[in-house]
Amino acid sequence: MIFAETALPGVFEIALEVHEDSRGFFARTFCEGEFSARSLVTHYPQCNLSRNRQQGTLRGLHLQAAPHAEVKIVRCVAGAIFDVAVDLRPGSATFRQWIGVELTAEKGNALYIPAGCAHGFITLRPDSDVFYHMGAAYAPGAARGYRWDDPSFGIRWPIPPTVISERDRTYPDFDPAAVDG
Repeated sequence: MIFAETALPGVFEIALEVHEDSRGFFARTFCEGEFSARSLVTHYPQCNLSRNRQQGTLRGLHLQAAPHAEVKIVRCVAGAIFDVAVDLRPGSATFRQWIGVELTAEKGNALYIPAGCAHGFITLRPDSDVFYHMGAAYAPGAARGYRWDDPSFGIRWPIPPTVISERDRTYPDFDPAAVDG
């Protein structure tokens, strides 16, 4: 695996080291030792799969509050997405800044998102499946979210959303005074 830190400290794009032959290819998608060597979380008590039938499906921006704050490893296993992390860690030099990375099944790349960052994505192709490793189990009372188009963040989505849930569409604007991890 090849770890490339993004402009947000602690957020990594992870590329595969592919070993190819006549059968196809083989690549590790997770290695406790390699994650540990970078002081990244290695315990993932929950994995999720999101199936998105239409191009332009937007999910997010989601996070969980402390003590249930969660690390995520996000990988697109079918199709393509534009994956976004927003730094909401109080005291961070990149507070309220965001990064976006195109994740595709062909590249097999992933995004490591530390606790305290909000996450969202938009599908760039129909039938895009997204697989998540979650560093904490889902805790409904700790679930938080902010509007995908909140002017506090200024995210430049590559395409306009065509499908978005009522919950995601009606999340509140970001309020720095209300940040609780």
